[in-house]
Amino acid sequence: MGRADDLERITCALDVAVRVLAEFTPGSVDATMKHGDDPLTAADLAVNDTLLGLLPESGEGWLFEETADGADRLTRERVWTVDPIDGTREFVAGIPEWSVSVALIEHGAPVAGGVCNPATGERMVGAVGLGVRYTGDRPPVGAASLSDAVVLASRSEVRRGEWGRFADGPFTIVPTGSVAYKLALVAAGRADATWTLVPKHEWDVAGGAALVAASGGWVVLPDGSIPQWNQPHPLLPGLVATTAGMAGEIARLLDIPERRGEG
Repeated sequence: MGRADDLERITCALDVAVRVLAEFTPGSVDATMKHGDDPLTAADLAVNDTLLGLLPESGEGWLFEETADGADRLTRERVWTVDPIDGTREFVAGIPEWSVSVALIEHGAPVAGGVCNPATGERMVGAVGLGVRYTGDRPPVGAASLSDAVVLASRSEVRRGEWGRFADGPFTIVPTGSVAYKLALVAAGRADATWTLVPKHEWDVAGGAALVAASGGWVVLPDGSIPQWNQPHPLLPGLVATTAGMAGEIARLLDIPERRGEG
C-alpha cells in the first residue's frame, strides 16, 4: 500500500465525517462533561464510531479519543490516531474553530494526516514525501522575520493568562480554538507558528503534527526533542510547530535547543 492510498483513505474519512456532522448544528448541541470542563457531545461519539469502523484495517491499530484505549496498538506498525472533534468547546459554543483530525502513525512517527474544519470549509491533507494540500479561502502568510509572523494561540491559554509574556512581542497573536486546526494552518502556510506548553494527548495533535512534518516544517516538544508517538501513555508535555523558515527565531524566543529537533 502506497502513501497515495493512505491519503485517499484519510480524504474519504474526512468526507464521511463531514456528512455525519451535517446532522448537527454547532452552537445548538447539548453537551455533557467527561471530566473537569471537557465537554462531550453526540456529534463526537457519532464521528468517533463511524471512523473507527471505517479507518483501521486488518493488522492496523487505533487510538481514538472517544474509545477505550488498549495495549494492542503498541504491537502494530501502523496506527490510526483520531480526534473526532478537536475543539468541542468551540463546537458547542458555535465558534467556527473546531476540526476533525486524522493521523496515520508508522513505527512511532506521523507520516500522513488530515484535518478539516467543516464550519469554514477548510481542509488540509498531506503525507511525508507528498507535501500538504490546502482547500479553503484563507490567504497564505510567509513571514520573513518574527516581526511579521502570525502566531496562533489557544483561546483557553490566552484566557488563563499563559500568553501574557508574549503580549508585547513583535508578532501578531491570533487566539484560535482546536490545536489540530492551528497545527494544520501552520502546515498549510496559513500561519507561521503555534505552540502549546501544556500537556496534550496524542489524538489532539497527531493529525496536525503529521501535516507539519509533511510540509517540511518544524514540530518538537517544548524541550526541542522530537515527539515519539503511539506511546503507552499517549500524553505529550506540549508541542511547538513552525514553518521551516521560522524555526530558528521561534526556537530562540522559546529558549528551545533547535538542533534537537533537526532531522
